Amino acid sequence: MQFLFQEHYCGLDLEVIFIKKRVHVLISGRVQGVWYRATTKQKAEQLGINGWVKNTSDGNVEAVFEGNEDLVDQMVKWCYEGSELSKVNNIQVKSEKHTGEFKDFKIAY
Repeated sequence: MQFLFQEHYCGLDLEVIFIKKRVHVLISGRVQGVWYRATTKQKAEQLGINGWVKNTSDGNVEAVFEGNEDLVDQMVKWCYEGSELSKVNNIQVKSEKHTGEFKDFKIAY
Protein backbone atom coordinates (compact mmCIF):
# COMPACT_ATOMS: atom_id res chain seq x y z
CA MET A 1 0.00 0.00 0.00
CA GLN A 2 1.37 3.41 -0.91
CA PHE A 3 0.48 6.83 0.40
CA LEU A 4 1.37 10.00 -1.45
CA PHE A 5 2.44 12.92 0.67
CA GLN A 6 2.56 16.33 -0.99
CA GLU A 7 4.04 19.42 0.57
CA HIS A 8 5.19 22.86 -0.45
CA TYR A 9 8.58 23.61 1.09
CA CYS A 10 10.91 26.55 0.43
CA GLY A 11 9.25 27.27 -2.90
CA LEU A 12 9.40 23.63 -4.01
CA ASP A 13 6.54 21.20 -4.44
CA LEU A 14 7.60 17.90 -2.93
CA GLU A 15 5.99 14.50 -3.38
CA VAL A 16 7.05 11.63 -1.15
CA ILE A 17 5.62 8.15 -1.35
CA PHE A 18 5.42 6.16 1.88
CA ILE A 19 5.09 2.43 1.33
CA LYS A 20 3.14 0.81 4.15
CA LYS A 21 4.15 -2.64 5.36
CA ARG A 22 2.91 -5.30 7.76
CA VAL A 23 4.85 -8.27 9.07
CA HIS A 24 4.03 -11.07 11.49
CA VAL A 25 7.08 -12.27 13.40
CA LEU A 26 7.86 -15.19 15.69
CA ILE A 27 10.94 -14.79 17.87
CA SER A 28 12.53 -17.80 19.55
CA GLY A 29 15.27 -18.12 22.14
CA ARG A 30 15.46 -16.77 25.68
CA VAL A 31 12.75 -14.17 25.09
CA GLN A 32 10.29 -14.64 27.95
CA GLY A 33 10.90 -13.28 31.44
CA VAL A 34 13.64 -10.96 30.14
CA TRP A 35 11.62 -7.80 29.37
CA TYR A 36 11.48 -8.63 25.64
CA ARG A 37 7.82 -7.55 25.21
CA ALA A 38 8.26 -4.33 27.18
CA THR A 39 11.34 -3.27 25.24
CA THR A 40 9.67 -4.26 21.95
CA LYS A 41 6.76 -1.95 22.82
CA GLN A 42 9.18 0.84 23.74
CA LYS A 43 11.10 0.49 20.44
CA ALA A 44 7.89 0.26 18.38
CA GLU A 45 6.55 3.44 19.96
CA GLN A 46 9.89 5.18 19.36
CA LEU A 47 9.70 4.28 15.65
CA GLY A 48 5.98 5.00 15.28
CA ILE A 49 5.10 1.36 14.59
CA ASN A 50 1.60 0.06 15.33
CA GLY A 51 0.62 -3.50 16.25
CA TRP A 52 1.10 -5.86 19.17
CA VAL A 53 3.51 -8.24 20.89
CA LYS A 54 2.76 -11.24 23.12
CA ASN A 55 4.25 -14.33 24.71
CA THR A 56 3.25 -17.68 23.25
CA SER A 57 2.56 -20.83 25.25
CA ASP A 58 5.64 -22.56 23.78
CA GLY A 59 8.11 -19.97 25.15
CA ASN A 60 8.42 -17.76 22.06
CA VAL A 61 7.33 -14.18 21.43
CA GLU A 62 4.96 -13.27 18.59
CA ALA A 63 4.38 -9.79 17.16
CA VAL A 64 2.69 -7.90 14.34
CA PHE A 65 4.26 -4.65 13.11
CA GLU A 66 2.59 -2.13 10.79
CA GLY A 67 3.94 1.16 9.52
CA ASN A 68 6.20 2.76 6.95
CA GLU A 69 8.26 0.11 5.19
CA ASP A 70 11.68 1.36 6.28
CA LEU A 71 10.56 1.69 9.91
CA VAL A 72 9.05 -1.82 9.96
CA ASP A 73 12.35 -3.11 8.55
CA GLN A 74 14.22 -1.30 11.35
CA MET A 75 11.87 -2.87 13.89
CA VAL A 76 12.47 -6.38 12.56
CA LYS A 77 16.23 -5.77 12.62
CA TRP A 78 15.96 -4.62 16.23
CA CYS A 79 14.12 -7.86 17.13
CA TYR A 80 17.38 -9.76 16.56
CA GLU A 81 18.94 -7.69 19.37
CA GLY A 82 15.95 -7.64 21.70
CA SER A 83 16.15 -6.68 25.35
CA GLU A 84 19.41 -6.56 27.25
CA LEU A 85 18.75 -9.91 28.96
CA SER A 86 17.35 -11.78 25.95
CA LYS A 87 19.14 -14.16 23.62
CA VAL A 88 17.43 -14.45 20.24
CA ASN A 89 18.05 -17.71 18.40
CA ASN A 90 15.76 -17.29 15.40
CA ILE A 91 13.14 -15.01 13.89
CA GLN A 92 10.51 -16.03 11.37
CA VAL A 93 9.11 -13.10 9.38
CA LYS A 94 5.95 -13.37 7.30
CA SER A 95 4.74 -10.46 5.17
CA GLU A 96 1.02 -9.77 5.34
CA LYS A 97 -1.33 -7.26 3.75
CA HIS A 98 -1.20 -3.88 5.49
CA THR A 99 -4.62 -3.23 7.05
CA GLY A 100 -4.15 -0.09 9.12
CA GLU A 101 -6.26 -1.68 11.87
CA PHE A 102 -3.94 -0.62 14.69
CA LYS A 103 -3.78 2.90 16.12
CA ASP A 104 -0.93 2.20 18.56
CA PHE A 105 1.30 -0.58 19.85
CA LYS A 106 0.16 -2.89 22.66
CA ILE A 107 1.36 -5.80 24.71
CA ALA A 108 -1.26 -8.49 24.17
CA TYR A 109 -2.09 -11.21 26.67
